[in-house]
Amino acid sequence: MTTTHISSPTVLLVNEQDEILGTAEKLAVHESGDLHRAFSVLIFNDQGEYLLQQRAHEKYHSGGLWSNTCCGHPSHPHDTAEQAQQRLYEEMGFRTTLKPLFSFRYHAELPNGLTEHEFDHVFMGHYQGPIPFNSDEACAVRWIAPDDLAQEMRSAPHTFSVWFRMLFERLQKRS
Repeated sequence: MTTTHISSPTVLLVNEQDEILGTAEKLAVHESGDLHRAFSVLIFNDQGEYLLQQRAHEKYHSGGLWSNTCCGHPSHPHDTAEQAQQRLYEEMGFRTTLKPLFSFRYHAELPNGLTEHEFDHVFMGHYQGPIPFNSDEACAVRWIAPDDLAQEMRSAPHTFSVWFRMLFERLQKRS
């Protein structure tokens, strides 16, 4: 699937209350560790399984790791949900209704010297059907039951993106 990315290399810098302070280039922010806005999308099927993506190996960070259905950085301050929906289509090739689940802040050093410091808005949706994912974004997708995912995260945490591990831990505490 070929797509045109609407995503900008510019991200929104925010404070701890998610108030916008300005913008900066995405790679520079991951190098400096400045707090910025992000979103994560979780998609579930009729069996309650998570749709995971294995990030493309060519990604500048976390390549080859399993993660939530899709994620990104909004470039406009007032339509994060709409941008999450567009990113879902760009990465996974389908559309579905998303609803806000929760937001959280996290800070993590990545193995390649970059830093994730994000105010992450988490959205969820439901989908049954084919997944014509974008191979520039993901090299594989799979459905997995919550209990199996929890077991995999305990036994091989290094195979999952750092933000997805934190996000999943928060979901487990909410259950």
